[in-house]
Amino acid sequence: MVFFNYHRFLVDNQTNPLMMASSPEHFFQRTRHARKVMVLDLGFLGDTVHLLPALWLVRQAHPRAELHAAVAAHVTSLMDCVPWVDRVWGYMRYPRHATLRENFQMVARLRREKFDVVINLNGSDRSSWLTFLSGARERLGRRPSDGGPPLWKQMFTAHVAHPFAEEPVYLQRCRCLEKAGFPFTPPEFHTQVDPAGLRAAEISSADRGTYFHLSPFTTADSKELPPAQLAELIAALAKSFPQKKLVLSCAPTRRELEKMGQLLTRLPEKPWRVLAGNLNLIQLATVIQNSAVHFCGDTGPFHLAVMTNTPTVAWFWPNPGIRQWLPVDEKFRVLVGANTPGAPFLGRIATNELVAAAQSVLKFP
Repeated sequence: MVFFNYHRFLVDNQTNPLMMASSPEHFFQRTRHARKVMVLDLGFLGDTVHLLPALWLVRQAHPRAELHAAVAAHVTSLMDCVPWVDRVWGYMRYPRHATLRENFQMVARLRREKFDVVINLNGSDRSSWLTFLSGARERLGRRPSDGGPPLWKQMFTAHVAHPFAEEPVYLQRCRCLEKAGFPFTPPEFHTQVDPAGLRAAEISSADRGTYFHLSPFTTADSKELPPAQLAELIAALAKSFPQKKLVLSCAPTRRELEKMGQLLTRLPEKPWRVLAGNLNLIQLATVIQNSAVHFCGDTGPFHLAVMTNTPTVAWFWPNPGIRQWLPVDEKFRVLVGANTPGAPFLGRIATNELVAAAQSVLKFP
């Protein structure tokens, strides 16, 4: 059993937890010589992808520091594409939440590392507490939209405020670092996706740009095109772009595997490749990156397309916070549908609009 002594924490760090945080714009100047830095996020796939440009800014600002990053345990494999991060930590969030014991163990691990700096731009209650209890002398946080848990401000030695939902998440996080004094450069993902990952999909490097990739399913029917329309879209793509092959993929969940089987029965012929839950995140990112156009709904593969800068046609449900997940780039075309009462699937997106969107983004390499 791991025990945490709160009084000892205060004594060891010579910190008064009720002391007001210092001016944020001087945070980087105070920490520029840090030897060990943790960026603690704990986000899912989309959050982790959108963290990467900010993580790159931290890497550039602390070129000689040992850089750590903490993300949700089930997406740690994605971090293989950022070898410039020295160590990746996984935190249990899916398919279950971390237990009290696991949280105590996480705190103990953080404290053993003796971080000089912990940066938390996530703002969730749990990540804020972990940041506070990490033992780091300097702790940067972003003010949550709801104000955060009690004593939130006192959990950090500096905190910044930046609007939510008005611009892409990756840009928001970079702006937060800028407000903390970090040198700002336009957001870049700086990922290294191994083309060897294509082999798992039985695709060769010679096939680059010769196929469309389609991730038709999400986590809910209300975010998906109706099954009949998906089949119609595939037929329309085959007719409009006869030179392009088609690759379909889905997650290894029972729900998506069953949906894939049902979709295939609606098609007059089998697609060139069907990747039914047999790829890891890096392999899937490689397949997406090497496609001519990626098609998907509001789901994880959309963020992988953003990360790999792949021309994309997507259909989204009318999410109030949609703007924060959309990149500012012409090669991404997102059509927003509607959820009609009584209709289980996404509506008001015409198949010919999706085909026209594909034609518009094909001009981008």
